[in-house]
Amino acid sequence: MTNYKNQTERKPRKKNDELLKGAFEEWFSEFLRFLYPNADDLFDFNHKLVLMDKELLSIIPNRERNSDKRIADLLVKIHMKNGTESHILINTELEGGNDHEFAKRIYQYHYRIWDRYNISVATIAIFTGDKNQKRPSEYWRQTLDTTMSFRYRTYHIFDNDEEELLLMDNPFSLVVLACQKSLLEGKIPDEELGSERLTIAKALITHNYDRDRILSFLVFLKNFLYIENEEPDVIKIIGKYIATDYFNHQRLRPAI
Repeated sequence: MTNYKNQTERKPRKKNDELLKGAFEEWFSEFLRFLYPNADDLFDFNHKLVLMDKELLSIIPNRERNSDKRIADLLVKIHMKNGTESHILINTELEGGNDHEFAKRIYQYHYRIWDRYNISVATIAIFTGDKNQKRPSEYWRQTLDTTMSFRYRTYHIFDNDEEELLLMDNPFSLVVLACQKSLLEGKIPDEELGSERLTIAKALITHNYDRDRILSFLVFLKNFLYIENEEPDVIKIIGKYIATDYFNHQRLRPAI
């Protein structure tokens, strides 16, 4: 039986976290449309989204910043269709574990942001572990007659299966699918992982997305599902074909 464990040791977990955070930033509008079917009725996408990394870092204690565990948290300012501004805190649980203090931690973040900046915050937790990962959606405490309940939106990458994700006309669904496939690293041969990655790339280029954003996604996909010494480099081939043929000849779909 082949041991694929050493295949995952080539890429630090932190690098994947940074790549995933970048994907959330790049496709944040699509993420909101993915999560909220009525997103275009709720959010005014004509206004530019504002990433508030500095504001978020200011409420995270140094001991937590030094632990490298908060690398994928996002705070984004977005305008609502009713004319108001809102802030959305995206907290992604990237370790794939079952942190028993997860709900408490994002409650603390929510409260700190509200307390320091006096702004309303919608909190969303994204879980990227396996199907058995716990998915807390509430922080609850009671002392004598005082009760505190904090509920927030959650999404787990296996809330939709592969077939559903491939049928969606939203590029963020392919980010989710890439997260699913990343859990296979070290468990299947690189050739099989490459085939899974190629499936995602094919799904991407069948949609009429912006050229530069497609190429950006392909770079993310290549690095997020990284395969050493691959031959041929399928993502590079597809990206080159898109750049030279797909976009320059009436957006004809390549036969791959």
